[in-house]
Amino acid sequence: MISVSALAGIAAIALGLVLTPGPNMIYLVSRSVTQGRMAGMISLAGVAAGFLVYLLAAVAGIAVIFAMVPALYVAIKLAGAAYLLWLAWKTIRPGARPVFAPGVLPADPPRRLFSMGLVTNLLNPKIAILYVSLLPQFVDPARGDVGTQSLLLGATQIVIALSVNALIVLTAGSVATFLGRRPTWMRVQRYLMGAVLGGLALRIATDRSPVVAA
Repeated sequence: MISVSALAGIAAIALGLVLTPGPNMIYLVSRSVTQGRMAGMISLAGVAAGFLVYLLAAVAGIAVIFAMVPALYVAIKLAGAAYLLWLAWKTIRPGARPVFAPGVLPADPPRRLFSMGLVTNLLNPKIAILYVSLLPQFVDPARGDVGTQSLLLGATQIVIALSVNALIVLTAGSVATFLGRRPTWMRVQRYLMGAVLGGLALRIATDRSPVVAA
């Protein structure tokens, strides 16, 4: 149904996005360090629900809108690239706070942890860019049903994102302690993340392929 290259492409993009600093990572790390692993996992369940909302929207044909209005599609891509560049600057600018040195958050009950994880993901520009601008590029109508392809590609992204985020939740406290004692590692982390973000922004801004629609 989907090609190996499409599967590998969306997997690489999903991995690159989940490893770069963003609202999801910062919230999950902060929550896990402040309130413990269980709170982090409940928050991650909310993040997972947000992924499902975006995936269902993609399967419902969100790309069709942008195929009908190419200028809107281009504007979304350029706005996404600009956002990633801004995020890269925030990561590497002097005095920037590393992801694994988050601020302290007040303790929240499970329902609020879940809802905050959901809202954080729904309002995460990186995820919106992924499903609106990037996912459709890997769908090939000639290979079968577009909705099924979108489901498989989206499921691949969700599995990668949740797996990496679960590891982040489970190790956030240890990693924060480790990096806190090693300022050089903290700087390397910041510049590495900034470089990845800048690379993603450049790729999005220079991509001239049209959106794929059913």
